[in-house]
Amino acid sequence: MTLKSRVEAVLFITARAVSAKEIAEILSEPEETVEEALLELMFDYSAREGALEIDDTDGYIIQVKLEHMDIVEKLCPVELKAPVLKTLSVIALKEPIRQTELKELRGSTAYEHVAELLEKGLISKHKDKNGRSYNLKTTPKFAEYFKLKGDAKALSKILDIEKLAKE
Repeated sequence: MTLKSRVEAVLFITARAVSAKEIAEILSEPEETVEEALLELMFDYSAREGALEIDDTDGYIIQVKLEHMDIVEKLCPVELKAPVLKTLSVIALKEPIRQTELKELRGSTAYEHVAELLEKGLISKHKDKNGRSYNLKTTPKFAEYFKLKGDAKALSKILDIEKLAKE
């Protein structure tokens, strides 16, 4: 087993950028030789023109190249910022909810949140009967993202039962 392959294993396993010093400590190797192995690995990854690269901006990490991020977003869950997550939870608990009602509950930034959630496929948007507003609902991707069994209405009922039990 070469030092280069051992360094690659460390980069593959860590979920964050690591310094050459950290890798050297993990592998009980001199930092200088680890740095040489890192440079060789970076050259190997760039020479083969694959989907992966070693980024060295804030330490070293193996990552998917930017031009392949559309594939990653389709296959991997996307982190949601707290305000967007709160907006999504209101939609899930009150669905179907009119967009105007959501704006009243969450403020005008709800429109931006809705756009992001639509883009990620976590909600759907359809004109209401009057044609003046939109009804928002969660999608099957929402249930998949949060690993829910059943629908959000069932979840809402469970939450209401738990709330009543506490009162």
